[in-house]
Amino acid sequence: MRGFASDNYSGIHPEVLSAIAAANDGHQGAYGADAYTARLQEVFATHFGDGVVAFPVFNGTGANVTALQSMLPRWGAVISASTAHINVDEGGAPERIGGIKLLTVPTEDGKLTPELVDREAWGWGDQHRAQPLVVSITQSTELGTLYTAEEIRALADHAHERGMRLHVDGARLANAAAALDLPLRAFTRDAGVDVLSFGGTKNGAMLGEAVVVLDPAAADGLVYARKFNMQLASKMRFVSAQLIALLEGDLWLRNARHSNAMAARLRSAIEQGLADGSIRGVGFTQPTQANGVFATLPDGVADRLRESFRFYDWDASRNEVRWMCSFDTQESDVDAFVAELGRLTRG
Repeated sequence: MRGFASDNYSGIHPEVLSAIAAANDGHQGAYGADAYTARLQEVFATHFGDGVVAFPVFNGTGANVTALQSMLPRWGAVISASTAHINVDEGGAPERIGGIKLLTVPTEDGKLTPELVDREAWGWGDQHRAQPLVVSITQSTELGTLYTAEEIRALADHAHERGMRLHVDGARLANAAAALDLPLRAFTRDAGVDVLSFGGTKNGAMLGEAVVVLDPAAADGLVYARKFNMQLASKMRFVSAQLIALLEGDLWLRNARHSNAMAARLRSAIEQGLADGSIRGVGFTQPTQANGVFATLPDGVADRLRESFRFYDWDASRNEVRWMCSFDTQESDVDAFVAELGRLTRG
């Protein structure tokens, strides 16, 4: 049953699957001492500039925890939005595995601002308070919204002026680049980001992300943290080969543009249905800026709609749902979904 539950529901892009098969040839050095991981460093440098270092890992939670752990002393804390994946969807891993205190700030759109950061950016030198030393943002956010390059630069400058670093959870960084129509470097390294988690799984990979260190001074001991966080792949070439397949050409961008376009098609079709009366009672709670649509539905409609299409409640108390599009979402998927939504809301 196809649906709009998550871009993690999609399969492996055929070009990525071919890259995995091609890497399955003969012997290569283990634990990253292979030709593919060496090539991956060059590929990341083409997108983020010379001197960056990429550390392939298994998954997004591992990337975030390992990245943040390497950016902090034991007494450090991370400021994030209350909706951040590290706070809501990682099973307490930053606290349990990373030993990291999260200082969260409520936001309406999932985005931090310098003013919001300052709600928790205080208490330096106070032995009774975990020290705020990293700001972590998500691009695109958990609510499907985007930071502009200028907004990220303002956050980076604000953090750096206060002795903090800036981390980006980039599980959907490709979708952000496609939506902003900017090179990856323009709203990360050039905007002052220190370390980021780069996502591949949601954009066509089988598994695999990377911690990308943009400022070598910002991460300490990451190579060791990756190991004791159980994120060091012995056959790393198969993770690296996937990221190469995405990033060496434009596959990463093609996939992201497609999933964004499908989300835009979904929203536009619903808006048209609301205008002409073929859909009733649906409201939108966030702008659709990447590949997610957030909406509210009339009572009872979500469960009936889920009989045909998978998707998740976001805030069940107000009938808010989330619809995610993927690299393999088809126009026919969107059209069928909208038609069923119309039928159910009419009656």
